[in-house]
Amino acid sequence: MSNAIESVLVETRVFPPPERAAQGAAIPSMDAYNALCAQVENDFDGFWAGQARDNLTWTKPFTQVLDETDAPFYRWFGDGELNVSANCLDVHLTNGNADKTAIIFEGDDGTVNKVSYRELLARVCRFANGLTALGYKKGDRAIIYMPMSIEAVVAMQACARLGVTHSVVFGGFSAKSLQERIVDVGASLVITADEQVRGGKTIPLKVAVEDAIAMGGCEAISKVIVYRRTGGKVQWTEGRDLWMHEVEVGQPDTCEPVPVNAEHPLFILYTSGSTGKPKGVQHSSAGYLLWALLTVKWTFDARKDDVYWCTADVGWVTGHTYITYGPLAAGLTQVVFEGVPTYPNAGRFWDMIARHKVTTFYTAPTAIRSLIKASEATPDAHPKNYDLDSLRIIGTVGEPINPEAWIWYHKNVGRERCPIVDTWWQTETGGHMITPLPGATPTKPGSCTLPLPGIAAAIVDETGGDVDKGNGGFLVIKRPWPAMIRNIWGDPERFKKSYFPSELRGYYLAGDGAQRDADGYFWIMGRIDDVLNVSGHRLGTMEVESALVAHELVAEAAVVGRPDDTTGEAVVAFVVLKQARPEGEEAQAIAKLLRDWVAKEIGPIAKPKDIRFGDNLPKTRSGKIMRRLLRVVAKGEEVTQDVSTLENPAILEQLAKPL
Repeated sequence: MSNAIESVLVETRVFPPPERAAQGAAIPSMDAYNALCAQVENDFDGFWAGQARDNLTWTKPFTQVLDETDAPFYRWFGDGELNVSANCLDVHLTNGNADKTAIIFEGDDGTVNKVSYRELLARVCRFANGLTALGYKKGDRAIIYMPMSIEAVVAMQACARLGVTHSVVFGGFSAKSLQERIVDVGASLVITADEQVRGGKTIPLKVAVEDAIAMGGCEAISKVIVYRRTGGKVQWTEGRDLWMHEVEVGQPDTCEPVPVNAEHPLFILYTSGSTGKPKGVQHSSAGYLLWALLTVKWTFDARKDDVYWCTADVGWVTGHTYITYGPLAAGLTQVVFEGVPTYPNAGRFWDMIARHKVTTFYTAPTAIRSLIKASEATPDAHPKNYDLDSLRIIGTVGEPINPEAWIWYHKNVGRERCPIVDTWWQTETGGHMITPLPGATPTKPGSCTLPLPGIAAAIVDETGGDVDKGNGGFLVIKRPWPAMIRNIWGDPERFKKSYFPSELRGYYLAGDGAQRDADGYFWIMGRIDDVLNVSGHRLGTMEVESALVAHELVAEAAVVGRPDDTTGEAVVAFVVLKQARPEGEEAQAIAKLLRDWVAKEIGPIAKPKDIRFGDNLPKTRSGKIMRRLLRVVAKGEEVTQDVSTLENPAILEQLAKPL
């Protein structure tokens, strides 16, 4: 392992936390951080029990903290009961936040709508009552396929209020991806919109739902509820389809939250695996919410007058933890944005920060890198032209940030006075795991720094033994934590095999390679499996390969990633057709056809950036595709490794030619 992932990055710059970030911070110094870590060490159960009692409102208090009897199927606070929505909304009726703005929603066209905690709760209650009237109850599953909107948050919170487990599907996924998830989760309800609006264009959503249902296997769906976002034309099935506003009409503004067991599945969110179909990551109610709230308090040092903005989409885990649940539980005012960072121009983010007086800004390195390019091309859109003085903390999420982008972000957005929280975590971890604390941790560009209190992160070799500082290895978490994945929906065997392999002593395997430097700081070095990270979104190479091979022209395909300045990684596809290898214009035309096909099968995010055609693929004599070799070719590097085991070494030359 240590020789498979090598770190070539040497970064010596260190940035201590600015004094103003430490003043009044939740964790104000390294001493305070170390004291919390020691507290967990000395009294693991006591620490977590104290956090759960202090931060959450329980309808039935728990007496058990962590139950490890059926590891790795850990149970947290297993005999307690609560309701997640009540902890995000109802609590604010009595703590002085009732009339505080909960969400500032800005549409793609710049329209702004605000909703207070009291109003948001009333909306959630009306929708939840409407769902109850339709017969939905605790234990049912709903698919949510919606644009970024207050309505998406309302739909998720209403499900949580009733104990209906939701599975949100990102609006950029295709009908096929949607159908797979409806079938796998056994959904009886779909909540969607007529269309979504991004970058001045409308994109249909209801159409994809129709197409998904038409593919079959969705017989459990009894209702499709549609938020009227644009008024665009939609196909309608009487008796099955209902408008969201009609479901809410005439419903009371109050709705008793349904108490659920601490371990009740709050949501299932699908993520790419290295093989086969996406994995339905199952999250609990209490443990997940506790960690969502704690990390908002610690990582973002949440303060009552903050205006917080996470630019993610609710279709990803970041939008669950750091839009729908964590910030609301913390009582923050947050910005929710429908559009894209480059419309109507590349200064959109900076303009919004200035107008809404955003204090905490959380976005993806891909967005930062594309805005660096844009501000070079159109100087008017450079952040220096905007008033960003309100910013206090800036953060990154989804993938490691390269040091130069970090420095640009620090100088131009943070104006060298805002700590950067570079957060490492996963869909499976539920919330931040390794991250700087803005008032305590000296930061190094490109490093996610140190684990949060209670997170036993380590780097080990293939037997689970600790590796020396400076050496690469597998990133693992040695002890359970409250927000951890509970299962892969419907596939406990895959859950155990994927995340708790026996050869690694039962530790949680993150699937990332990493190293620790002399100061104990973590540096993430990329996936150890065939999962690509494109613009902060995980894509299984297997899924893209399967989509390509499903096209009638394609005989075989292999997909790898290569570094990309903007998206972090780009998808490169090596394709063998059922006909002669195409060249010139024909090759260009077929490549376009295949790109569009992948976009339709999976979604635009999975479109290969490069497609290369060959007479066949490089295989060992036993028939195994040599993906490692293809990675070298994709990067345009010289092949130095031994190719004598290849069936046909001449093939490499063909595949090295970009179109």
